[in-house]
Amino acid sequence: MPADLGTGIRYLITDRNGGASKPPFASLNLARAVGDDPSDVAANLAVAAGWCGLQPGDIAWMRQVHSAVVRYADASWPESEPEACDAVFTDVPGLALGVQVADCVPVLLADPGARLAGVAHSGREGMRAGVVTALVAAMTAAGGAPERMQAVVGPAICGQCYEVPPAMRAEVSSVVPEASSVTRTGTAGLDIAAGVRAQLAAAGVGTVSSDGRCTMESAELFSYRREGRTGRFAGLVWLER
Repeated sequence: MPADLGTGIRYLITDRNGGASKPPFASLNLARAVGDDPSDVAANLAVAAGWCGLQPGDIAWMRQVHSAVVRYADASWPESEPEACDAVFTDVPGLALGVQVADCVPVLLADPGARLAGVAHSGREGMRAGVVTALVAAMTAAGGAPERMQAVVGPAICGQCYEVPPAMRAEVSSVVPEASSVTRTGTAGLDIAAGVRAQLAAAGVGTVSSDGRCTMESAELFSYRREGRTGRFAGLVWLER
């Protein structure tokens, strides 16, 4: 259920339970583009919006492309054809921002003083490109203050599960050293949540909390690495009306 991310700002991280979708998307898949039945996805979106006290059309979704592009969402943000980006922020009360994931890091960000909220989709490529840093900068340019901001780093595949080729680890860790890891089998790995936390700290974000669940290890969450064809859970943040 929703929780506070500063005064007047709420957030929610869904899981895979409580929806209408059939396997392999069972059951609260919130993504339209993974091959699920559109009517089931629509029902699921209504459920998730209802938990937030909103309607499905009150949620601004992104068309996530593993970039560092940040956009501003106003009340006219299209629901059916979302903008291509991997971070979005708003100052519109009652407009929820949504990020969909199934191993990547969902990042929720708020500045209660400036009445700003934002989300970012930070996978390996987005982290390397600095999407979270770009979101903090965009919210700061809109009147926010990093030291006043509060962030939630949502569930993601952990560094002990995310095996990558050694050359890929070297390439990513040359940009974000904190993301380098070793898997539980002793192979090269990446800890994207650790990298994101380091980026938030370097950007001066005042308060950072983490949902430490690993998507690969947590059956209540969707994981592309574990399942292949699967659904997406979401992080949502919104300014209360």
